[in-house]
Amino acid sequence: MSADLQQLLELAIDLTGQAGTLVRDTRERAITEVDTKSSSTDVVTAADKAAERLVVDGLLAARPGDAILGEESGDHPGADVDAGTVRWILDPIDGTVNYLYGIPQYAVSLAAEVNGEVVAGVVRNPVSGEVYTAIRGAGAYRDGIRLTGPRRTELAQALVATGFAYDRQRRARQAQVVAGLLPLARDIRRFGAAALDLCAVAEGRVDAYYERGIQPWDHAAGGLIAAEAGVRVAGLHGAPAGRELVLAAAPELFGTLHDTLIELGIEQV
Repeated sequence: MSADLQQLLELAIDLTGQAGTLVRDTRERAITEVDTKSSSTDVVTAADKAAERLVVDGLLAARPGDAILGEESGDHPGADVDAGTVRWILDPIDGTVNYLYGIPQYAVSLAAEVNGEVVAGVVRNPVSGEVYTAIRGAGAYRDGIRLTGPRRTELAQALVATGFAYDRQRRARQAQVVAGLLPLARDIRRFGAAALDLCAVAEGRVDAYYERGIQPWDHAAGGLIAAEAGVRVAGLHGAPAGRELVLAAAPELFGTLHDTLIELGIEQV
């Protein structure tokens, strides 16, 4: 294990811990200051903004040469421009609607990326206290317990998690895909936080997760955690996971689910 990567992970653990405490302890005040972004259902609270400031300030103090991509504040170019520059990818509250309603399924997600590859990541649920971590090539863990992904299963016995866009028309098309998938799988779950969905696959709490249209901060840390647990994480037709599709499943299930989603029209969503 690289000492440098371990240091990145420890910094991420520390800063997500501070941010998690902030969002949990200030919720009652923070949800009185709510704005919207891409649509009337896409919300951002005062806690999202405060937690992002806390983490960004902490990263810049500890590693002033690094770049940062934050959901709320965008790009912070780093002072270093060489090929090995670290870029941090931050979601201060993944699952803000859950946070707004007091549903204990939201997370602070922070990943470190080098040369376009995520090398360390932390996803922290401030309510449950669960902390998911991974270093590329060194496995994934929840609170020190090694994660090994879901059990082997066929699609008919698979519990599949997904998510929906904020745009109402796109959501309607996504519902058509879910309606087609539902009779083919054990059941569908929609928890409302992509980072935690990916961690759920890593831990075997669900057998697979897919979603289209999500951003790097939604899946950077969680995607690494799932991959390091032995889960296959990719996009459409072998492309890397990204806005076109993030699909995470055990290798034995991945191909069947991928092809089924294409047959159901996921590319038109």
